[in-house]
Amino acid sequence: MNYEISIHLYDDWVDTVKVIFRGSGHPLPDHLTPDQAALAYFLQTAASQEEALRQRAENEERLHDIQQKLVDNFETVILPDLRSRTGYEGHAFAFKWVYNQGEHIIEEHSSYRIPL
Repeated sequence: MNYEISIHLYDDWVDTVKVIFRGSGHPLPDHLTPDQAALAYFLQTAASQEEALRQRAENEERLHDIQQKLVDNFETVILPDLRSRTGYEGHAFAFKWVYNQGEHIIEEHSSYRIPL
């Protein structure tokens, strides 16, 4: 069966970083790349720029790994669990990274949630 899957966890995380900076009263410039926005985030707490660069790279890799595992296991693990928990029968799936009292991946059509 063909499913339409939308998933961009790292981009979702970067968008959240931009919202955090906007909410703090110190918005990031619009021209920053996702990697520059992520670096700005980690520079807030890292001891050095090198440490912030390492944290940025590790976070990007972590989110890409999670995304790949979700896609690789979609039909065998995620889809059956999603359908049994939510009753959603559609063929379009939009997964997003969100932070709400911890990290989660949500599927927007079904309200399915995977805590990380």
